[in-house]
Amino acid sequence: MATAKSITTANYKLFPSPRNRHREIFEHEFFTPHPYMLIDMESYDLKGKYSLFAACRLSDMKMGQLVTLELPEDEERFNRLFVPD
Repeated sequence: MATAKSITTANYKLFPSPRNRHREIFEHEFFTPHPYMLIDMESYDLKGKYSLFAACRLSDMKMGQLVTLELPEDEERFNRLFVPD
């Protein structure tokens, strides 16, 4: 079984999704406390680059997922369209 390298930031411990096209952390972030929800990033029709990570929020050790987005308009679109299961 392959293990992904983790990335630790000031706020999160992150594990990159193997489906990411872009393996970087972008400026605009959205944390969802749903660690097992399937987030199909392609379906949001975003204009810029994005990445998805399994995440542990360090402030409270809450597990979830972190979406990072290159463009502010993509952040607004994702926030508007995202509906947790």
